Amino acid sequence: MKQGRVITFGEVMMRLSPPGFAKFSQATNLELAYGGGEANVAMSLAYLGMQAAHVTRFPDNIIGRSATQFLRQHWLDTSWVLYGGELMGKYFLEKGAVHRSSQVVYERDGSAFAKIQSEMIDWKAVFKDADWFHWTGITPAISEGALACCAEAIKTANEMGIMVSADIHSRKNLWNYGKTQQEVMPELVAGCDIVLASRQDIAEIFGIDVEAEKDGKFQSAAQALMDKCPRVKKIFDKKRETISASHNSIQGKVWNGKRYLKTDTLDVTHIVDRVGTGDAFAAGLIYGLLSYQDDFQALKFATAACALKHTVEGDVNMVSRENVVDLMEGNTSGKIIR
Repeated sequence: MKQGRVITFGEVMMRLSPPGFAKFSQATNLELAYGGGEANVAMSLAYLGMQAAHVTRFPDNIIGRSATQFLRQHWLDTSWVLYGGELMGKYFLEKGAVHRSSQVVYERDGSAFAKIQSEMIDWKAVFKDADWFHWTGITPAISEGALACCAEAIKTANEMGIMVSADIHSRKNLWNYGKTQQEVMPELVAGCDIVLASRQDIAEIFGIDVEAEKDGKFQSAAQALMDKCPRVKKIFDKKRETISASHNSIQGKVWNGKRYLKTDTLDVTHIVDRVGTGDAFAAGLIYGLLSYQDDFQALKFATAACALKHTVEGDVNMVSRENVVDLMEGNTSGKIIR
């Protein structure tokens, strides 16, 4: 395996949830953790044994220091954490079960990260000795400053010959500072080597009109994106079937410009925590591409990592490489290891 060093960039929020599967109306106390799409990827990679660092900005107070401590606890390099401002982004999660959906409420306007500026980060120093940079479509949606930082990071990574991947899924209601994802995202994606995107993401961001979900439609949309962004060489996605809030099935797929590949479906019958599963897929994919040098093996690893995250509480996929390989090779028994 190649021991890569991965850099991620994005907001980390405080997560507040009622214990277990309680509703907020039942709660008398809340459980606290920290998470954010890109940081979740970095921490998941650290659990898989890779070196990972996260770049972000926290408020300059005890909450910001606590969030930094959380990242360190999960083996991340926090050398590039910035401090300033007063507010920590937060989200409130009520976990669903069976036929009751999970619900999320965000409070992130005016956070320390939302006020980040491009001149605050020396990307050449950050990327020294790095092999990979990962970002998501959430970050450039947060603020003009976050967009400028992300654009500069991609540009610098390209100049330094560092692989760039992006999960380009975003949320329409985040784009509140005068830009739209259709204006911003195509230029950022053009600097990427690997993209994680659904057919719907591609259609929405790039205006590529593709009909109902079929294998061939994903290939067509992916190839159309590659035609618009020639640097992009592979596009990955996962297909999720939601039987209930407690029961999903997961299948990985990729179009690499020549072949369409997909994994067997993994059935997740008793979901513990649905949050962070896409980030676990992205982390598994980065690990797999660096380790196996083979698209199908990387895809199988990513899909197994994603399935396992459904069994772990919190945002982070705290599973080892051995756990993932075991499931990847077909061991679904879940028997006790002694």
